[in-house]
This record gives sequence, C-alpha cells and structure tokens, in this order.
Amino acid sequence: MKFTPPLQPATLIQRYKRFLTDVTLPNGEQRTIHCANTGAMTGCAEPGNQVWYSTSSNLKRKYPNSWEISVDPQDHHICVNTIRANALVVEAIENGVIDELSGYNELKTEVKYGTENSRIDVMLTASDRPNCYIEVKSVTLLDQTDTDSGQGYFPDAVTTRGQKHLRELIQVVGSGQRAILLFAVLHTGIEKVSAAYHIDADYSQLLTQAKALGVEVLCYKADISANAMNLTSKIEFIDV
Repeated sequence: MKFTPPLQPATLIQRYKRFLTDVTLPNGEQRTIHCANTGAMTGCAEPGNQVWYSTSSNLKRKYPNSWEISVDPQDHHICVNTIRANALVVEAIENGVIDELSGYNELKTEVKYGTENSRIDVMLTASDRPNCYIEVKSVTLLDQTDTDSGQGYFPDAVTTRGQKHLRELIQVVGSGQRAILLFAVLHTGIEKVSAAYHIDADYSQLLTQAKALGVEVLCYKADISANAMNLTSKIEFIDV
C-alpha cells in the first residue's frame, strides 16, 4: 500500500473528542485533522510525537486531513488509522503473503453472517474446501512497562464488539466452516502478540475458548514508513 498523495509530517499537540487531533505543521501553523481510531491509543498519542497525515480529495470533508502514522520516542512507526487494517490484509492475501490463506479463488469483504447481525471482514471461497471467514483486528498496543520486550496486546480497551465477533467465529467453526482471527500488527516495535487479560479478561477467556473450539489465530506484522505500508511477516501469538 503506497500513500498517494504522499503523507505530510506534523507534530502532535493533542487528540480529543475521539475523532479530532490538533497538530503543528513544520511552518508553525496549527491544524485540526481527523483521527479514525476510536480506541485508547495507549503509547501512540503522546503530545510531541511526530505524526504523518494524509489528504483526501473529497472537497466536502470538514477535515480533509487524516492521521495515519505516529512515531514514538523509540522511533517505532505505528499506523493509527484502523481503517487501513482490512485493506492491508486483502492486499496481502491477493499478493500471496499469507501462506495459510492461499488456494482460494474468490475474496469478498463485509459479508453479512452470524446470529448477532455481524459482517465478516473477509470471506474466502473455493469449490474444493469450506468457506473461510476472517475477522481482522488491528494491534497497536506495546507493553508500556517494558517497551523493549516487543510484547503487543489486543485489545487496548474493553471490547464488547470484539467479544461478539469471537462468538460469531465459534459458530462458524460449529457449522463446519473455517474461522480465522487475524491480528494485523501495525506497530513496528511489536514482535509477539497476546490477549490483554489485564484490560479485558472476558475477551481473553473467550479467545482461549474460541481457539480450543477450532478458531485459528494468525498474526502478521506490517512494515510501516511515511511512503508505504505492507503486511510482510508472520509473528507469534502467545497464550496468556
């Protein structure tokens, strides 16, 4: 995924009202830009961090600029625009990066499924195997007590929506189909991923149950720069 037009740099002043961020441009101008991330963004939104933002061609947008990347004091690059995760996964599947998802001949996104009125992020189909349902989650939370450990966590806040998705994936497996929880790791400092039991014990317990029942968990990490971003390498998921 290349950023076109190129991203522009700024310095973070503050994030507020969940969707808004104030930044200072290199020329000293202050500007309000959009933030698509509704999570806690722990460690990703410290005042003074360098940020990179995109510019939309939609002239009707009140805030045409969107916060894409944050750079922390350790020079880790973090994609804070969670909307990008699904597109990165689709691109990686189509380019053959994710070996576990090869061999399917049709890919659909945002397909309605389940008993809790959900939409699966990606569905793969082929004539010779069960359908494959893929729920994508963006991982940006690095262990703040030891940033050198490379330990990443999901979620970064209690997620009843994420719990619902796990229940739906369990039902998919029960129906004889394939279900995958795919963690798109969008923080260059993260080298391994675990469920954040200390943040959402219910989610962690449900994930353990889902794995035991046949839901597969995959973690793929992105290379991130101000020019481009791509999922490139598989990393380990560690049970808590």
